[in-house]
Amino acid sequence: MGEFDLIARYFKHPARRAALGVGDDCALLQARPGTQLAISTDMLVQGRHFFADVDPASLGHKALAVNLSDLAACGAQPLAFTLALALPEANEAWLAAFAQGLLTLADAHDCELIGGDTTGGPLTICITVFGEVPVVAGRSQALLRSGAQPGDDLYVSGTLGDARLALDALQGQLTLPADVLTAARARLERPTPRLALGLALRGIASAAMDVSDGLLGDLGHILQASGVGALVDVDIATTLIANNDYFIRASGQFDAQWLQTTRRTLVLSGGDDYELLFTAPAHLRDAVAAAGRLSQTPVTRIGQIQAQPGLRLVDGAGQALPNHYASFDHFK
Repeated sequence: MGEFDLIARYFKHPARRAALGVGDDCALLQARPGTQLAISTDMLVQGRHFFADVDPASLGHKALAVNLSDLAACGAQPLAFTLALALPEANEAWLAAFAQGLLTLADAHDCELIGGDTTGGPLTICITVFGEVPVVAGRSQALLRSGAQPGDDLYVSGTLGDARLALDALQGQLTLPADVLTAARARLERPTPRLALGLALRGIASAAMDVSDGLLGDLGHILQASGVGALVDVDIATTLIANNDYFIRASGQFDAQWLQTTRRTLVLSGGDDYELLFTAPAHLRDAVAAAGRLSQTPVTRIGQIQAQPGLRLVDGAGQALPNHYASFDHFK
């Protein structure tokens, strides 16, 4: 099977929105009047971002999901994407499953594949995604990292820490019951892009980004871009780990200090959650709650933006806690 046969068989999808899709030297994407294009690129490398034995359908899903999550954080409506794929071999069964996972998620969000490239080499997936945001009265409605203001509430969607829990188990750092590992691994390998919430937060959130490298590390990007600080209630944030049943069951095997430390580490510095971290003025709490209901996405207020630069952690009683949580960095 040659390169062009591979593309035609697995990745040529009918163009719906694009003026011209897969098959020419360039795709043509027409932006609607009164909108801006939102563009993001992510790369997944075997051994760095995923295990060699990952289910290819899950890998196809995740490859697109992490890009759609960037659109969600910007409040952008998905339009289309390109796929650059390096393959060690043209394995037809693998390609069929990968394409199924990729295109099923694409179709669910009306985001069409419009082009890309294939080559031989170590398994590497690079996706560039295109979305649109409205421009109203000359002002973009995109959610940015730079808009947080002192006094804003700090929120996170969904649950945190479960992907890191699965990663630690798969790397042999801890042993999980089979049912817990299955649930946690699904969060690691099939994340849910919070697109509906991102769209619902336009005009409400003052700043936003997705949680990919760890809650506190990613929050640091918002604080730096906005020139502000934050106070985070660690005990509230720690309740967001979904697999609480594991820690309840583990309480008979491990002491309370280990359980508390582990939960905090998973939630505060674990990555691959792809939840939305966002800020909003305190007077818009009802609007934030309504956005959560509209998008059927839980949102939890975990802290507050402050004028004084820096990140401060407290427990449920308001006592200061040390910040020794490191998020993922490719080059550290």
